[in-house]
Amino acid sequence: MSTVFHRAPKQVLPVAVAGDGIEIIDSTGKRYIDASGGAAVSCLGHSNQRVIDAIKRQAQQLPYAHTAFFTTQAAEELAERLVADAPQGLNHVYFVSGGSEAMEAALKLARQYFVEKGEVQRRHFIARRQSYHGNTLGALAIGGNAWRREPFLPILIEAHHVSPCYAYREQRADETEEAFAQRLADELEHKILELGADTVAAFVAETVVGATAGAVPPVREYFRKIRAVCDRYGVLLILDEIMSGMGRTGYLYACEEDGVAPDLLTIAKGLGAGYQPIGATLVSDRIYQTIVGGSGFFQHGHTYIGHATACAAALEVQRVIAEDRLLDNVQARGEQLRAALRARYAQHPHIGDVRGRGLFVGVELVRERATKQPFDARLKLHAAIKREAFARGLMVYPMGGTVDGKEGDHVLLAPPFICTAQDIDAIVSRLADAIDVALISSGALNAA
Repeated sequence: MSTVFHRAPKQVLPVAVAGDGIEIIDSTGKRYIDASGGAAVSCLGHSNQRVIDAIKRQAQQLPYAHTAFFTTQAAEELAERLVADAPQGLNHVYFVSGGSEAMEAALKLARQYFVEKGEVQRRHFIARRQSYHGNTLGALAIGGNAWRREPFLPILIEAHHVSPCYAYREQRADETEEAFAQRLADELEHKILELGADTVAAFVAETVVGATAGAVPPVREYFRKIRAVCDRYGVLLILDEIMSGMGRTGYLYACEEDGVAPDLLTIAKGLGAGYQPIGATLVSDRIYQTIVGGSGFFQHGHTYIGHATACAAALEVQRVIAEDRLLDNVQARGEQLRAALRARYAQHPHIGDVRGRGLFVGVELVRERATKQPFDARLKLHAAIKREAFARGLMVYPMGGTVDGKEGDHVLLAPPFICTAQDIDAIVSRLADAIDVALISSGALNAA
């Protein structure tokens, strides 16, 4: 028996021993196409020699220096690179070790910003149902994932939730995209006024929803309208691009496509591509200058923030993405992936929606296509799909509770940016086989 406390201790896991491009190899020699990038992390695959060499160089020179005493060249260069391409006004970077930490830092920065301004009454955070922002207590509280939150509700901070921009299920048949976006913006405004406009600190949203609902993109104008509501009441806009950022949607920052700049933006996963643990919170000038001109100190920190080796790895990851023009490939292969899935499932009675941006794609399963009725949650169809795909040498990221935290099943795909057209064909073929078998083995077809 393993002495590691695994996520699911009763499950026996294969041992990963090597990585080769978009594949992971286990101790028996079996190969698995990493069509989910782990959890949308491994954007360069598993054996990029340039990144490995950058880690070696930094570790040999200086692996770590505590940020209470020193900065490092790796951190400074990485921050400059991220800011150079960031949405307007995001000119400062606070490094952490992962996505949950990035969100915790964003929440604390928002609160401290208002404390420094003398608006100490601003304490409320608003997010969206069916969102996910991390697993630390603050990030979990803000998130709208009912299943993840439920066991910990008594110890979570107060948070408020409004409707997601989930067009497949929330947009009415008689409603244009603009009208849908306006209705959601109005709902946010009503929530702000209900809580008291001068008591709300920030609105938090994933630019493209990730794990909880499966690559749900916003409709056009949604974030522009949300930005306008936030500005009207002095509320900060925090965008979570922990999954969707760093090129995953075909843009380095996903919100570029929406033409909006947040006040705080969180990134992780694809920032370091899995070669080292790293995340970051990008901070607007007005927040930074308010704190610098006030107490002069952000009352927060972790031991490994700004870790030199992690920053060196992430810097090289970003160089590879730019120099190899991988964002072009993300857009081309993403279009291919969505088109192939839509063609394959055009008449499938149990595939309700294929959606996403770039190489960030979701497939939602339904019991009845016409009514969008989900399968019975007790069937655990998403788990059967993961199991069948893994048996076929394919790693995907399915989840249940797509609709409301309890019902609904989807599969999230986030393959590496280096995928070829042939790789996409293989992913679609193996996934299709896995879904067909899972529908039978889970009993879903009998239920339908």
